[in-house]
Amino acid sequence: MYSMDDLKENRNAQITVACIAFFLIAFPTYFSVAAERADGSLGGGVGDYKVNGEVTYVTLDSGAEYVADGTPWSGTFSTDALNGADNLNIVGVRVSLSYGEDEQGRGLPACGSQTAADTISGSATHGEFSNSANGQNGGGSGSHDVTVEWFNSSMVEAVVKGLSVNEIKSQIDSMGAGLGQYDIEISVDAQGDSCINPLAADNEDNGEDVSYTIELMVFDYTIVPYIEIPEE
Repeated sequence: MYSMDDLKENRNAQITVACIAFFLIAFPTYFSVAAERADGSLGGGVGDYKVNGEVTYVTLDSGAEYVADGTPWSGTFSTDALNGADNLNIVGVRVSLSYGEDEQGRGLPACGSQTAADTISGSATHGEFSNSANGQNGGGSGSHDVTVEWFNSSMVEAVVKGLSVNEIKSQIDSMGAGLGQYDIEISVDAQGDSCINPLAADNEDNGEDVSYTIELMVFDYTIVPYIEIPEE
């Protein structure tokens, strides 16, 4: 320990104390800045980066509904029902639909007992983002997905060049945009037996049982500097 007299008269003591004071101030500042650069809060600088991560799926809801021909079924779901949703980087939604065939074919022997394929349509909407898709139950059953995304999926496991960390994050981090309400609609365009049989007038197709699963797309990622090693 140095006394006050040492600090007043001993130049070596003065230098030592000054160095200690410098490091006590500089080191915490340095590590704070380094941490901020690592998470991109200072921009991360324009350069080349590798985006590591994968999309996983978290079930928001599932169920089954009888959907009548020409009468759409709709449902509203919210991330408020999901524990820990605030901590998820929700970048999209996938609605998986599956369906069978209620109709019983009664065709003439000449053309066989047939059922006509129905068209099942689904749509998913979250805020300004929406998409729809349809499928058919030809052969007695069918399935299809409706997917809506609001992030740049081309950056997943890709090398991104000429952007800053913040610019990359703006394209792959929803910043809470995935929270809130999701609206789902399912409709059926049913068709009766395609085999002409005047004796089978009671052969009708009034709708279908449709099962649905609503899954939130969650992207967990890291952004690291990328250095390209030239080939020898």
